[in-house]
Amino acid sequence: MRLRQVALVARDLDPVVDTLCHVLGIEVSFRDPGVEVFGLRNAVMPIGDGFLEVVSPVKEGTTAGRFLERRGGDGGYMVIVQSQAKDEDRRRVGELGVRIAWEMQLEDAGTLHLHPRDVGGAILSLDWMDPAESWKWAGPDWRSHVCTGGAKEIRGVAIEAVDPLAMAARWGEVLDVRCDGDEPRLRLDGGGRIEFVPGKGQGEGVGALLVSAADAEGMRARARERRALDESGAIRIAGTRIHIED
Repeated sequence: MRLRQVALVARDLDPVVDTLCHVLGIEVSFRDPGVEVFGLRNAVMPIGDGFLEVVSPVKEGTTAGRFLERRGGDGGYMVIVQSQAKDEDRRRVGELGVRIAWEMQLEDAGTLHLHPRDVGGAILSLDWMDPAESWKWAGPDWRSHVCTGGAKEIRGVAIEAVDPLAMAARWGEVLDVRCDGDEPRLRLDGGGRIEFVPGKGQGEGVGALLVSAADAEGMRARARERRALDESGAIRIAGTRIHIED
């Protein structure tokens, strides 16, 4: 199990993507026309061999639009974990009573979107790739868009929950990953982690990204230019805190 992609949702896609690219020192590799089936536009940006996506509703009645209303604005929306054990994953989530909200299976990639009411916190997706190091959702030439001067790696996400310990336990059984001791935290392959923290009054959702950076001070300076740096030193874009780790 490896954390591979995180999606944010924004009312207005283009300015959010522009700010993320400027502040984090990344660039768009793909805009997927396939998300139109969900009433969305999107942009996918590689960070190392992980990915940050922003989606924005273009129609009424979308899941993303309801999330915006529930959270009262932009925020973290989806966590995509890569697993190459697709048959075992399907069997396990079925035994746990987790409904599959949507799925797609192709010759070289597949995805299972799990129903958020059965998991909590955010939409959790289990995806596989062939070959495993590829990532179809980022476009055919995403490697040529990997930048090295800003954000280097998505190290984790923090999910806001009413009961962090209970939600960590639920995600742990869905992903077949044990909690990190008594902490509401799951450690995944490749050093990634999913943390569960008390909510901030906006309801459940992805509250923060944890990233490493080639030039942390430069990133903070660019955030300051865009008025996206708070007093704690955290970057805030699209209702999501971005913490820089060494």
